[in-house]
Amino acid sequence: MSDTQLWRGAVLPASIVAGLSSTVMVFVNGQPGLFGGLLASVTVIIFFSVHLLVARVSRDLDPMATMALAMFSYFAKVIFMGAFLLLVTRYSDRSTIDRGSFAICAILITMAWLFGEIRSFLKLRFQMPLPKKEGDLQ
Repeated sequence: MSDTQLWRGAVLPASIVAGLSSTVMVFVNGQPGLFGGLLASVTVIIFFSVHLLVARVSRDLDPMATMALAMFSYFAKVIFMGAFLLLVTRYSDRSTIDRGSFAICAILITMAWLFGEIRSFLKLRFQMPLPKKEGDLQ
């Protein structure tokens, strides 16, 4: 399974939705809507890209090490995301970054990313050769 193909399959719909949702937020909430949409775009794409990077790094590890790395990665991302959101809410004014625009864009981009990643995985999976059984013809 190619991690690069999974990443491309996920980042394309996420980028399209990020652009569209940020554009819509400009018309709805003005410049703060744009900044909220752009911040959500960067945040979601980095958050999910780290997941695929960890999958690439742990490809050749044993299952226990892979699980430990995945759990560490998950908790680290949650802690960093919480700290990041805390910093954004404390040190930015609502007139600069619209919180509603951020939330709506982040949800939409997340849905697009997951849809793209699942779609890419299914395309890769269907292209894999089936294992041969003992009684099969050559």
